[in-house]
Amino acid sequence: MLKQVQHDNDRNMQKHPEYQYLDLVREALEHGIKKVDRGTNIKLYSLFGRQTRYDLSKGFPLLTTKRVYWKGVLHELYWFFSGQTNIKYLVDNNVHIWDDYPFKIFKIKNKKSNITKDEFIAKIATDAGFARKWGNLPRIYGEMWRSWPTRTKRTIDQLKWVMQEMKEDPDAKNLIVTSWNPEYLYTMARNIDASRFPICHNMYQISNRNGKLSLQLYQRSADLFLGVPFNIASYALLTIILAKIAGLEPGEFVHTFGDVHIYENHIEQMKEQLKREPRPFPTIKIEGKLKKLEDFTPDKIILENYNPHPPIKGELTVAGGLYEKKHR
Repeated sequence: MLKQVQHDNDRNMQKHPEYQYLDLVREALEHGIKKVDRGTNIKLYSLFGRQTRYDLSKGFPLLTTKRVYWKGVLHELYWFFSGQTNIKYLVDNNVHIWDDYPFKIFKIKNKKSNITKDEFIAKIATDAGFARKWGNLPRIYGEMWRSWPTRTKRTIDQLKWVMQEMKEDPDAKNLIVTSWNPEYLYTMARNIDASRFPICHNMYQISNRNGKLSLQLYQRSADLFLGVPFNIASYALLTIILAKIAGLEPGEFVHTFGDVHIYENHIEQMKEQLKREPRPFPTIKIEGKLKKLEDFTPDKIILENYNPHPPIKGELTVAGGLYEKKHR
């Protein structure tokens, strides 16, 4: 039995690692349970409890069966990493993957406004006061990672703490950064405190494994078409950056899913992607000094040898978050 398991593992390792993602897509299409998203009423096909693993010594897992928006991956991670919560940084760098959520909040709180999303984003870019008021997404990942709010009004820099803890105790098993704070989420929160963004990347844990830094992400909710390719690249890059700062080699990125799903309006795109053969993964090169958290800036990260298939476009589903209760 053990020999058979080892044989299966060896055979799977010989496949291109991108097939882990493609196999998840195929399984969701063929066996996913049909659900309906409560905020959008869009049907989705859902699996629960899956895991993929990427050995970062064998290439950087930026998917190749469609072009992934690398600039967005890089600037979004820096946005999180530096503790920012206002989309103005992203807008100023022409990254618009987060535009919908602050616009959604603005429309909820300004029901009589006729402003379009394009007009809203233009004001974020050009009006500093408007950006401060309406561009902010409180209790989002950057704040949770770097300035976790406590009942005593102090804040905790979780990312800084885990890096220092690993330095003091390389075998530590408590190196966890969490973004899941019930005080600010859903109907657990007071309405005045509630974040209107759904925290999907609940927590990640890092571990020093014989001189290699590995990272495991637990993601409670994962959009296979648009979100997961981004998430794989983002947290794999985070693993590489933290390993460099710690003076270690990159190990594995382990991606553990709760609910992993395909929205009905992405099914044809997913079928098209399944027809494509993976190509060799690209590589990441780090230029310049990277010895502490503050040293990371996007210009130090160089993506090399990325040769993907063409992009496949799909509509963003602005799902999750705090919805106004419906009266029955």
